[in-house]
Amino acid sequence: MYTEEELIPLSALQHLLYCERRAALVHVEQAWADNVYTVEGSHMHDRADETETERRGSLMICRGVYVRSLMLGLSGRADVVEFHLITAPNSSSEGVRLPGCDGLWAPFPVEYKRGRLRHEIGYQVQLCAQAMCLEETLGAKGIPIGALFFGETHRRLEVTLDSGLRELTIRSAERLHELIDSGITPKPIKSAKCDKCSLADECMPELAAQRQGAKLYLRRVLSDIIKKGE
Repeated sequence: MYTEEELIPLSALQHLLYCERRAALVHVEQAWADNVYTVEGSHMHDRADETETERRGSLMICRGVYVRSLMLGLSGRADVVEFHLITAPNSSSEGVRLPGCDGLWAPFPVEYKRGRLRHEIGYQVQLCAQAMCLEETLGAKGIPIGALFFGETHRRLEVTLDSGLRELTIRSAERLHELIDSGITPKPIKSAKCDKCSLADECMPELAAQRQGAKLYLRRVLSDIIKKGE
């Protein structure tokens, strides 16, 4: 269990699963930069994070819900949490009571993302972490499903929050704490993901790759010189 002082932002999980160096640059070295992808994403989150509650019959929509988990050591704001009124007497859904509302309500977290619908494990882990934080915050049991909403196509991707995803989420949270507690930023590794990373300039993957290439070249030259002298 972690303390309130040890809580790390939920969003750090997505950074970690995208690239551990990126997570360290943001949360160890406190580096940040915007590109078109992060600006559009931030705009979507700003709209979703406006604290607001709206009721539509048997559906309650809450925006900008603060959640936290001392087990995971994470905290943040869920973009949207839908609460669906449980009407079926034999429903298997675990519900919670909401202030000023009758009955039991089943929570359903929705995480907003920019771009087109795509299956990315980092997104799913972040959503699962939100659900686990929500369970701890509300005293709910086993939220079975949530959704990712993609702004460009206005489509939802439902995600089953099964035991495998939950275990990965726990391991990812543990690794995140280890990384930040170590205070060590991993070395850069050039990949296709670097092109869309807002921290590409701070990370300098091309320069690091050039340096590595230069080292290998010098080693080969030195090795040839030594061999010729033998």
